Amino acid sequence: MATRPWASPQDVRDYTDRPLVQTRTDAKLAIDISRAEQYVINYTHNHFEDPEKYPTVPESVKTAVILLAEAYAAYAVDFGAGSGTYKSESFDDYSYTAADTAYIIGNLDLAPLLDEFVETENGKSKNAVTMRMRKL
Repeated sequence: MATRPWASPQDVRDYTDRPLVQTRTDAKLAIDISRAEQYVINYTHNHFEDPEKYPTVPESVKTAVILLAEAYAAYAVDFGAGSGTYKSESFDDYSYTAADTAYIIGNLDLAPLLDEFVETENGKSKNAVTMRMRKL
C-alpha cells in the first residue's frame, strides 16, 4: 500500500525554481501536497491502497503530486491573501488579470502521468456517459 504523503516538502523544494516556494514552511507545503494528492485521487478514482498492485506509489503519480503541489504553493505565494500582488489591474486601455488555479492546473498536462491509473468499473469509466439511440 502506498502510504501518504506520497511526496515530501523537500521533494517540492528540490523541484521548484521559485525562491518564495523554496522558503515556504514545511507545514504549508504539507498542505499543498495533501491537496495535490486529493486531486490525483479524485482524478483517478484510485487511492493506491492495494498492497499487491501498489507497494509504493508509482513514480509518475509522485511526479504529478510534486507538480501540483508546486503549482498550489506558487499560486498561494503569488496570489494568495495578503501576498501584496494584484489579481487584476487596469490602466487606460490596458488590463491584466492573473490566472486562477484551474487554469494553472490545466496547463500542467497531468493526463499522460495519471491516465493509466484511472480506475474503472466493468471496463467503463466511473464518470462515463452512456448514450443509447434507437431508430424512430
